[in-house]
Amino acid sequence: MTRTLPDVPAARTTLPGAGGDSEGGRPRKRSLLARPSRSDSVFRWVSYSAGSVTVGIMLAVGLFLAIRAGDALKVTGFSFLTETEWSPETHKFGIAAVLAGTVTIALIAMAVAIPLALGTSLLISEIVPPKLKTLLISLVDLMAAVPSVVYGLFGLFFLQENIVPVSRWISSHFGWIPIFAVTDDKGRQLTEASAFTSSAFIAGLVVALMVVPTQTSVMREAFSQAPAGEREGAYALGSTRWGMIRSVVLPFGRGGIIGGTMLGLGRALGETIAVYLIISPTFDINLQVLKTGSNSVSALIATRYGEASTFGLSALMAAGLVLFLMTLVVNFTASSIVARSRSGAQTS
Repeated sequence: MTRTLPDVPAARTTLPGAGGDSEGGRPRKRSLLARPSRSDSVFRWVSYSAGSVTVGIMLAVGLFLAIRAGDALKVTGFSFLTETEWSPETHKFGIAAVLAGTVTIALIAMAVAIPLALGTSLLISEIVPPKLKTLLISLVDLMAAVPSVVYGLFGLFFLQENIVPVSRWISSHFGWIPIFAVTDDKGRQLTEASAFTSSAFIAGLVVALMVVPTQTSVMREAFSQAPAGEREGAYALGSTRWGMIRSVVLPFGRGGIIGGTMLGLGRALGETIAVYLIISPTFDINLQVLKTGSNSVSALIATRYGEASTFGLSALMAAGLVLFLMTLVVNFTASSIVARSRSGAQTS
């Protein structure tokens, strides 16, 4: 005899937690859009606000300088960039000489600072033991916090006196190179100590000491993030420590090297007090870096601001505007270069 089983309701095709059923019995579509939490929304709002305020301040500074510099730029025009004399009272002024001095001091500083910063950062991240590494990191960070006037006084009272024999030696042995020659107006070589003091070379050395800690911190941070697996792989293939650094650490930290260099260059271009204490201001383009006499845009503003007339202040604002634009160009160039060579993108 055959028994008939009672009808069993059909099983649910969707789980209750998967969206539930609609009124018609069909499964309801689940939304894939995630709602940000309150903390994420607050963080996003704060980040956008901080970025907008920063950009707004930068634009406000540039607009302020452009407005205040308008009177002077209307008088000189493009000759403001080609004139070497600085006499706003006679409407004959320009920043060709001080701009050349600014670039010269910054290039000297970079030529000295980059090898020191690169070597120091590799020493801290790759060679010294952990206990000593902590001490060296603290010392480098402490050097970065030292005020610029302290470096300026150090250069004025100690470095300038002791660097004169070095400058004289460079001039006597490499004077056949035009930038290392120290001569008078008639081309005769100068050897007295007064011809070597307050030079762009000494100012560049002081600025280099100021930017080395900043560059070292940026480079060291990039080198320390090199993957441990690639380091160990290089050693497993028989590489020496220098071979590992050359094939793994340096390519991975390329972005940090470029970023630290450009950051130091931006500070070197705008350094004021240290350069002002050392140089002997001149308004001639001096291509002999070891010879007394140089100038910079920031030192010009610091020197002439207190005694400037209304029109003279407009001329100084124009000089500040040029320095502001130079700094922006350096920073944007650094950003584009770093974006094209991200750290770790080309390790081998």
